[in-house]
Amino acid sequence: MRGVGEHLTPDQRARLAAELAALEGPGRAGIVDAIRVARAHGDLSENFEYHAAKNEQGLLERRITILRSRLESAVIVEGGASGVVSVGSHVVVEDGDGERLELEVSSLGGAGAVSPASPLGAALLGKRAGDTVDVPAPRGAWRATIVEVRAAG
Repeated sequence: MRGVGEHLTPDQRARLAAELAALEGPGRAGIVDAIRVARAHGDLSENFEYHAAKNEQGLLERRITILRSRLESAVIVEGGASGVVSVGSHVVVEDGDGERLELEVSSLGGAGAVSPASPLGAALLGKRAGDTVDVPAPRGAWRATIVEVRAAG
């Protein structure tokens, strides 16, 4: 039995689908070409280029498998439409020292993203602008005030 997949906004799903298409098309073609060129160098037992290309092929195929699985099990959500922090929301928080952090609640990762499963992401989910949350952290909990919540997109 398959569990519930990760929550993705339509835009996040499209980004994963675009990455998958790039890997299945040009990515695979590049690896096949690299293997072909390496094979032309002769003895495969001591052919570094061949073994490196085969290793790259394995990594590429694993990434394709992971992306397909994520897309097949994804639950599509509309992020932040109601002013409540959800997957896809863009959020500005302020810590106790007045420092602001702008982030997107996203399981895709990347610059400025925080996972909904992380301590900060989990603390923010379901909250609104003006709410204060306690965020557990390895070096001690900290308090964040939600300054702004914007919908995805």
